[in-house]
Amino acid sequence: MNKKKQADHQVPDYKIIDSCEHLADFAETINREKVIAVDMEADSMFHFKEKVCLIQIASKKTNVLIDPLKIKDMSHIAPVFANPGIKKIFHGADYDIRSLHRDFGIEVKNLMDTQLICRFLGCRETGLEAVLQKLLNITLDKKYQRKDWSQRPLPDEMLEYAAKDAIYLIPLAKMLEKELKARHRLSWVREECSALSKVRAASNEDEPLFLKFKGAGRLSPRNLAVLESLLKVRRTIAEKKDRPPFKIFSNSAISSIINVKPLTLKQLRADNILSLRQFNMFGAEVVKAVKDGLKTPENHLPVYPRRKAPVMPPKVPERMKRLKVWRDNMADDLVMDPALICNKALMTSIAIKNPLTIKALKDVEDIKKWQVEAFGKDIINVLKNTKDTGDFNGKQGYI
Repeated sequence: MNKKKQADHQVPDYKIIDSCEHLADFAETINREKVIAVDMEADSMFHFKEKVCLIQIASKKTNVLIDPLKIKDMSHIAPVFANPGIKKIFHGADYDIRSLHRDFGIEVKNLMDTQLICRFLGCRETGLEAVLQKLLNITLDKKYQRKDWSQRPLPDEMLEYAAKDAIYLIPLAKMLEKELKARHRLSWVREECSALSKVRAASNEDEPLFLKFKGAGRLSPRNLAVLESLLKVRRTIAEKKDRPPFKIFSNSAISSIINVKPLTLKQLRADNILSLRQFNMFGAEVVKAVKDGLKTPENHLPVYPRRKAPVMPPKVPERMKRLKVWRDNMADDLVMDPALICNKALMTSIAIKNPLTIKALKDVEDIKKWQVEAFGKDIINVLKNTKDTGDFNGKQGYI
């Protein structure tokens, strides 16, 4: 891809929409467009429950910042996102798609993710800042990326920052899609984007908190009980103070507390795990959480769930090995991330099922239509020849 220089880096005029009435008017207008670009800002670093704080929408004619914290009813914009006749361009859409559905019930149809395109084109750096610099010679200043977007009023410099993110996505997508067509991969990305548009935020309210704690699987049941008790206390404090749990006290502090298991405030202070401020504010609750975890009856101690590895036929490891050789060589030829061609989970499913026809390959769980069309014959050839003892070079078969 050739670098394209762009002279005008100035922020175009933008409009702030902060009322239901103005949102309804805007939705009616933007619903006539064929392509729109979308970005959003959230506050996951500053509050207990993260939320969408700003939605940026740009077209060739308009550039708006929608304020969902002031608009009580966001339903007016939902039909625009659900309209399959409008292409919605995002960059790194996964989090945005989940958040829009979680907060507003918004579903996105006809998605095009420019970050995903970059991955399919073999770009080493796929962040928006790096991509715009390389392809459009545009420099984005990301210094406000981790600021508190829930504050109101937002400073002018943060509004101007937000107004820049979406406006370049339409020309960027046009350039990238042209390259995709040249490499005959546009249909691949479209199918992946269709799947991406259906992702949803996880709801794990009934699951133990320790399941999301790194290293929990190595703890004994008794230590798991202490960990769960500490995590519940931290979550309760975080919710009360409306702050992210990690800003109450860190995971590393929790790990240290589990190792020491202080039963008194004096012991907790002596171990110097918490800062003086944290100790004064939360020390008593931490000690109580440790005691509660240690008092858990033996028959109620938590057990970290372990998935038993499936019993595989003897040929499966060999099929996996040869599929990987083929996959990695194909990735080199196409200049693509190997995981896009066939990730480990999919290779495992294929190796276990051992489909020897295109029809059987289509029945493999999670395989995409584009993968079958582009690589189906190669995959079947690998599987059919696995019983041979020759050396497999991944491109020409066995030699």
